[in-house]
Amino acid sequence: QVHLVESGGGSVQTGGSLTLSCVASGDTISGYCLGWFRQAPGKEREGVAMIPLNGRVYYLGSVQGRFSIYRDNPKNTLYLQMNNLKPEDSGIYYCAREATSRWNGDCPTEDYAYTIWGQGTQVTVSS
Repeated sequence: QVHLVESGGGSVQTGGSLTLSCVASGDTISGYCLGWFRQAPGKEREGVAMIPLNGRVYYLGSVQGRFSIYRDNPKNTLYLQMNNLKPEDSGIYYCAREATSRWNGDCPTEDYAYTIWGQGTQVTVSS
């Protein structure tokens, strides 16, 4: 059974940068859509970025141009490079793998399509 572990969260000031990592073990990430989601206190979880094996990368509108998602399949690792961070980017960031393999096409953006989740890593951006 696949297991996901995030790391790289922390506290930064507005305008700072962080790179989140998500390492998978127990199964491959290749052939699956992967995503980064976040949840702030009192708010619903939202999809931040998704990356397929072959297809278009998706970004939440508010992070477009500031965040970059990429994957290293041989290393079974997913990344999220976050630049020019804003206080509204604060929250717990989760990586997730889609339930079924998807060799071609775009990723779903709904969180219910992802059944494998990491434990989350906290990102705090202060003004």
